[in-house]
Amino acid sequence: MKISILYKEGYNYVLAASYEDVLPLRPPENIKTDFVVLLKNGYFVLRKGYASDGPSGPTIDTPTAMRGAFIHDAGYALLRAGLMPQSSRKEWDELYEKTCIEDGMSKIRAWLHFKALRAFGWKAADPSSENPVLTAP
Repeated sequence: MKISILYKEGYNYVLAASYEDVLPLRPPENIKTDFVVLLKNGYFVLRKGYASDGPSGPTIDTPTAMRGAFIHDAGYALLRAGLMPQSSRKEWDELYEKTCIEDGMSKIRAWLHFKALRAFGWKAADPSSENPVLTAP
């Protein structure tokens, strides 16, 4: 019997500890996945081991962008899975911008990231853009 592993490409960073927050986004029903929890009251958890590609696009991965990128990636994963409505994509983009500013990013840089998300983020939020499961060997 051949033994294989299943994996996905496209992730650069992995949470070393769980992250908890209260977000302004409110799903219609409680969402609980293996790595992401978002309750109707905005309580949000990224569990230890959650993987992210960090800030996307032609940008530098700096500490001021990382928390926002993890939250935003989780939001887009919920959009791709159909667990959050596609109409909430702008709110996820706005939350990324706000989080980056809170973490010390300049307002102009955060705004440029936001504008890029608005222009190109729809591709990453589309359910068809989910990274395929690969097999090895």
